[in-house]
Formats: sequence, C-alpha cells, structure tokens
Amino acid sequence: MKPCRLCRQPSFERTSIVQDFTGGGIHALPSRTTRSTGDAEFDRKVKELVGEWGGAEKTSGLIEELIITALKMARDGVSLADLKLFNRSLREMRNATKVFAPYRAKQKVVVFGSARTASSEVEYQAAEVFAEKMRDLGYMIMTGGGDGIMGAAQKGAGRDASFGLNIRLPFEQRANETIDGDQKLINFNYFFTRKLHFVKESHAVALFPGGFGTMDEAFEVLTLMQTGKARILPVVMVDKPNGTYWHTWNSFLAEYLLKLGLISAEDFNLFKVTDSVDAAIDEIQQFYRNFVSYRWVDQRLVLRIRTAITDGALDEIRENFKDIIGANHFEQTVALPEESNEPELAGLPRLVFVPVKKNFGRLRMFIDEVNAASTSVPHSS
Repeated sequence: MKPCRLCRQPSFERTSIVQDFTGGGIHALPSRTTRSTGDAEFDRKVKELVGEWGGAEKTSGLIEELIITALKMARDGVSLADLKLFNRSLREMRNATKVFAPYRAKQKVVVFGSARTASSEVEYQAAEVFAEKMRDLGYMIMTGGGDGIMGAAQKGAGRDASFGLNIRLPFEQRANETIDGDQKLINFNYFFTRKLHFVKESHAVALFPGGFGTMDEAFEVLTLMQTGKARILPVVMVDKPNGTYWHTWNSFLAEYLLKLGLISAEDFNLFKVTDSVDAAIDEIQQFYRNFVSYRWVDQRLVLRIRTAITDGALDEIRENFKDIIGANHFEQTVALPEESNEPELAGLPRLVFVPVKKNFGRLRMFIDEVNAASTSVPHSS
C-alpha cells in the first residue's frame, strides 16, 4: 500500500476543538452583507460609525447590518414590548458569549435532570460521579445552575470546571452552592436564549431522570439533530443501576412514535440509554476517538478527522453505507478551499461525499464506523 499523504499532519489536541453548532451553516454565511437602510447617506454614516468604534475589522459588514436592522425596527412600528424582548435577548446572548469566550476551546458536556432529586437518591450520586469522571477526562460541565441533579453534577465537577446557566423564574430558582457567585454563572431571562447556549457550547449531552424541563431538553436536542439544524453530538440517557426511567421513555418512542411512522428506526441511533455511568462516559469518549466535526460545503458533507484511515477501511465504509453514499464520489482528502474560515482545523484529514439522502441517524452510524476504523493508520505528530 502506498504511504498516505495525509498521515503526517500535526497532532490535534483534544482540548482545541471549536465547533459550529449548526454543522457549518453559520460559517457558510457571508461575513459581509449588502443590506441597506435604503438611504445611501445613512449607510455611509453607519459604516463610518462602525469604523470609528473599532474592533470589527473582519466583521464590519455584520455589525453594520445589526445596526441597520435596529434602525429599520424604529420605522417598522415595532411595539415597546417586542423591542424590549429583542433588546434583552441580544444583551443576554452577548453576555453569555463573553463568559464562554475564554473557554471556547474546552470540550463541555451539559447535564440535565430534575432539580428536585435529593442528595440521598442514587440518581444524584450517579450524576456526581459522572461529572467528576468527565472533569478528570478534561471536560467542563454545564448545567441549569440549580439544585438536584444539576447541583450534583457541579459538585462532582467542582467550581473551576463548571458553568451554570440559570433561568430567572417567578419563584426565583436559586443557584446551587458550587456555582453560586462564580463568574461562570450566567442568568437568563428567556428559555430560548438559555437553550441556544446549551446546544451551541456543548460537545455532549447527558440526561438523568427529570420532569418537564428534562423532557423538553431531550426532545429539543434530538429534534435539532434529526432535522440537521444542529450538529450531531453524543446524547446519553443515564439511569440508576437497574432503573427503568429511560427504558420506559424509550419503549414509548418505539411503541407509539416508531410504530405510527412518526420517527424512523435510524433515529434511535441519535441517543443511547444506559444505567451505567461508565457506559455513558465510554459513549462520549468513543464519539471523539477520531471524529472531530463536520460541515456542509454546498451539497458536500465534509467530515474532519484526527487520523487518516486506510484504503481498505474506506472501501468497507463505502459498502456499508451505500444507502447514503450511493454511487457518488467518496474520498479522503485535505481541507477544502471553502473551509478557509476555520483555520484551526486546516491540518486535519477530511472525508468528503455528497449524501444521496440526509438521514442523520445513519450519519451517526457513519461517524461510529469512522471512529472504529481510526486505529488503521497511526497519526504522526
């Protein structure tokens, strides 16, 4: 076999993964726009203002468009209530982005579960152990910042490795003692801005037994992955040993949603149900064994991997995934020119093809197979 020209790329540190949560949708958008106020003189003033303010040399077009959008709302007759909503939402997103920015290159796992779970419960103890072990593997832990499962996870991870995304409620949910007062505690007024950051900043999702909020988060992340609106990431439903909470939930999906044709059998690959903390951790670790991220470049799906794989493994993948690859060209290559706006990933090998159909449950299986083939060729540093 010929030496692989991709195998001598620089090593890629596990803590340096920066991902676009849309799977390349945001990066594919133009950084400069042609939006206008409709008045050339006002356009000039906006451009001049952004230039004088500074700090937006590479993103001035987008900053100008934000200002233009606000100016247009002034003439659209937008109600005071809506303006307050838009304004506060943007302020919340700006604040959260500032808090996460110094830790953007650190992998994070978000833990969901009931705020009512007592510290004496097995589920509480499992969440604490899970978070502690994930921290030891280099992950940071995100929770809703409350008590119960959230408090357990942050107790396990410790203050330094924790983020709390708290929500302001009429009865005022208090922050747990681990994260209370920490600069990484972020308070949100709106669930939608909070949920955006859970998905945007996470590399894995762990759900422990919980109520409406836990169900909401579970179905939200599965819906986003199933529809391709968010990148695929490992999702684990973790129960206590011999627990039935998530198995009952899974049975409901199979008995009703699947049998009624409301979901596909492949959708069950988007998550894993387990009553073992170690199995949950293994699922997350295995997902990032070789796979780094993916993005769409026009109609092409581009998977970025740490280590190039052999020709034999590529042939096997072609055979096993003919339903999504079809007869289309499938190759292992270097970064595409269109990916130049992600220079931190430039040195990684790529797997590129145009999917015959966009089935994200099958794509998750594809990623699993790529990871299984990762020991084929050692990666030189």
